[in-house]
Amino acid sequence: MARTGLAGAVRVARWADAVLGPGSAGATADGKATLSDPTAERAAADLGLSAAQVRADWDTARLAGLVEVHGDSARPGWRLRAWDRDDSAVLRGWVALFDAWSLASPEPAEHEPAAVAEVVSAMPQVLSFLQLSAGPVPVEQLLDLLQQRVTELRTERCEIPYGPQPEPVSPPQLTDTPLEPLLDWALRALAAVGALTYGDAQATLTPLGSWAVWVKLEQICVAAQSPAGNIEQSAEDMLRGCAQLRPNAARAEYRAWLAARPVGSAVTQLIDAARGEDALLRGLAFEALRVVGAPAEPDVRSVVTESALRPYALLWLAEHDGVDPEDAHEVLTREEATWLWVDTAAAVADHGEAPMLVRHLESALQPTVPQLLDEVRAVGHPRTVQVLVALAAAHPDPALAKAVRRAAFQVHTGG
Repeated sequence: MARTGLAGAVRVARWADAVLGPGSAGATADGKATLSDPTAERAAADLGLSAAQVRADWDTARLAGLVEVHGDSARPGWRLRAWDRDDSAVLRGWVALFDAWSLASPEPAEHEPAAVAEVVSAMPQVLSFLQLSAGPVPVEQLLDLLQQRVTELRTERCEIPYGPQPEPVSPPQLTDTPLEPLLDWALRALAAVGALTYGDAQATLTPLGSWAVWVKLEQICVAAQSPAGNIEQSAEDMLRGCAQLRPNAARAEYRAWLAARPVGSAVTQLIDAARGEDALLRGLAFEALRVVGAPAEPDVRSVVTESALRPYALLWLAEHDGVDPEDAHEVLTREEATWLWVDTAAAVADHGEAPMLVRHLESALQPTVPQLLDEVRAVGHPRTVQVLVALAAAHPDPALAKAVRRAAFQVHTGG
């Protein structure tokens, strides 16, 4: 259903990608990525559509993330790139359109913007009622529910006076606005994006709409059940809070934290945390990004050029592309793998115990300790000296510890 509903938007987005290409002038008319008249006419002629239909499909493509606006231009979004191979990209695209239903259809011009905003804020409860009803619901019943919810919203803002009042606290145009036309607009807009069917004075969620509302309710429940209580923390503090949790418990915490935030800002926060000096947080940030999945791909791909994040990003991308996690390390060069070994050792040295650091020595790619020390010195990790000193202090073999200390001294003195 999602693929069918977005087929027109995909067609126009792919046409723009193929015909206009990156950097083409005149594709859009303004900094909001609205199609210019010549471009819309050209697309209409090529696709056998009207210019109005092309523009409508283009707007849908933007709302669904098939086209992304960057500055004064638009370019294909990751969902368009992943469309044929990733069902989750399709569903996320449709959910993005569903979330933007109030933008997909022009709001009634004759009504106060504040009244329209109230109805938009109240519709999640109406949709939840439709989802729980699992069948047609009379519009009259939905109108009663909408009126109740709008009243609650105004009460929360103290716009409903308690007791006798000589003058109404809220402007008359808000309290007296009839909600029937606004409910009609909302239901038609939701029908236009495929979330429900509307006719014969009743509305019914489509299977796709019912699924989307269920996902939203599930996200609310997940967010409310943050097991370790880190949901309101910054990304860095949340990751620190997860450092002592078992993997499954940490993933549950990541999911709760992510459910309470827009995906884009959450990914940005996690990558910023990974750029810090704490190597443990770097690893945990990419574990959280694995929970995010496909929406994080563009951001992860963009940090491949950063030496501190490159090994983590390459492993993440390999696993995202379907490589078995046990084999993903093969995408790293010897130098990248050695850099990652040092970074992980730094995390263990800062947060683990001595036996863990000794065991970490056994995970190195190099067959001998002298070879490992030579390659560790060559990669130039900023924590090399501290890691080698910690390893020398932890290792029970005096001869090996002495060799490691010597290597640490040589790195420290530049020898």
